[in-house]
Amino acid sequence: MGYKIVVAGATGNVGREMLNILAERQFPVDEIAVLASRRSIGTEVSFGDQTLKTKDIDGFDFTGWDMALFAIGSDATKKYAPIAAKAGCVVIDNSSLYRYDADVPLIVPEVNPDAITGYTKKNIIANPNCSTAQMVVALKPLHDRAKIKRVVVSTYQATSGAGKEGVDELWDQTKSIYNPTDEVPPKKFQKQIAFNVIPHIDVFMEDGSTKEEWKMVVETKKIVDPSIKVTATCVRVPVFVGHAESVNIEFEEFLDEDEARDILREAPGIMVVDKREDGGYVTPIECVGDFATFISRIRQDSTIENGINLWCVSDNLRKGAALNAVQIAETLGNRVLQKG
Repeated sequence: MGYKIVVAGATGNVGREMLNILAERQFPVDEIAVLASRRSIGTEVSFGDQTLKTKDIDGFDFTGWDMALFAIGSDATKKYAPIAAKAGCVVIDNSSLYRYDADVPLIVPEVNPDAITGYTKKNIIANPNCSTAQMVVALKPLHDRAKIKRVVVSTYQATSGAGKEGVDELWDQTKSIYNPTDEVPPKKFQKQIAFNVIPHIDVFMEDGSTKEEWKMVVETKKIVDPSIKVTATCVRVPVFVGHAESVNIEFEEFLDEDEARDILREAPGIMVVDKREDGGYVTPIECVGDFATFISRIRQDSTIENGINLWCVSDNLRKGAALNAVQIAETLGNRVLQKG
């Protein structure tokens, strides 16, 4: 006996990826419904070898459905998540709406699976920000060993993190540079993204940080440990898929780089590729389509007493979004609902 699953936002990048991953991981699905906004009703999407037609989320009856994976943005989630939750369907939400709600668990299954039992307060579970998700997978096993005091992270985030419009803008601008008569001014991004980097993701806050940077701080504290100090600089780069991060970690006690490498090799969800030679590391283009979070460039930081540097790369549409949501569904099924 399997689950009755809803995927809301099934025509978007993340929604389609959710369907792919549910099929790839052979999630025990008895029945599946794919929902979209009214303008996308009837759009066909793939689920394994099946072709499904989307239904209108407005008016859909969630009664009797086990879980709903939401990839519809905060505004729509605010309207439809409480409806689904009240009908008894557990919502796994990919938007930022519930991440900072004390009554909603924020889950990365490799890091804090036990926290999932808190879903009963609102029948909702939150999926973290894409840049946070891959980083905390790397931080948690190291924190368990040597207790992290402070993290300094700089991100190199792909345009797909801004949705299809972001990917299209990079593609169109890149082509236009080779055809000067075909100018493509910035629309989705604040400045030209082709052949450029932009140190600005989401809106600016009063202290000069952006909301994306604030998200990484607050979410790391909620998922791993509230005592960890985090400072982030988030940068959009001309890459289609795959977020990368340069992470500097300060520990309360000394951790040797070789031991850190061994710990990460044994940690769930991580693949260490760390050879000190040309090409002995992973770049965003190599992680596309993979489930793992890749760690490279592990080395001691000699400028502080107990420091490690590392390079972290992951497919932002997978671990940063769709994969983590499906892993949450798997964890909820295995630990609580126990079907399939």
